Amino acid sequence: MPSSVRKAFVSLTFLVFFSAHGCVNVPRVEQTQEEQAAEKADKLKRTRAVIQTNYGEMEIMFFPEEAPLHVDNFIFLAQRGYYDGTIFHRVIPGFMIQGGDPLTRIAGSDRSSYGNGGPGYTIPGEFNIIPHMRGIVSMARGEDPGSAGSQFFVVVADSPHLDRRYTVFGMVTRGMDVADRIAALARDKDDIPDERVEIKVKIVEIKKRKRK
Repeated sequence: MPSSVRKAFVSLTFLVFFSAHGCVNVPRVEQTQEEQAAEKADKLKRTRAVIQTNYGEMEIMFFPEEAPLHVDNFIFLAQRGYYDGTIFHRVIPGFMIQGGDPLTRIAGSDRSSYGNGGPGYTIPGEFNIIPHMRGIVSMARGEDPGSAGSQFFVVVADSPHLDRRYTVFGMVTRGMDVADRIAALARDKDDIPDERVEIKVKIVEIKKRKRK
């Protein structure tokens, strides 16, 4: 076989091989687990929850590094409309406002059951060093440290006695005046407000700033 023909044959063979194996195009590089984790962390840092009430809105930033399970759970529930129509069922001025119980969703339901509802599962405690200062969002729970589910509370005054006993997973960045007004509502002997303050939670993402 002449050398020129042999070279052409070899070139054609390689072209067929690479075409058959999809190697002519630049291969797509898969993300490593570390890169995926970094991307998720960056997204969560820019993720906010907006709690809408008839008294205004509260915007919450999350602490995914300190309480990853609780942050994921709150976002998971909120994105599925779980919190919509529930109320702040426990309000104590100078302390906190609490919500997130599905048993409060129906107006006129048994008020004695408020505070006992949940999503049907629980989350292990992620007690961290973030103090329960004004504006902190933390998870309510029962006597069992791992009994948090869907109920949360917003601290309206520094409450150090809660530190490392309840899981802090977020902080109000806008709308604390809304929390103050809700905390000041008239309430019964069980701290249930006379007025239904229904909530709706939206999850939004802050866009990255473009580099100049």
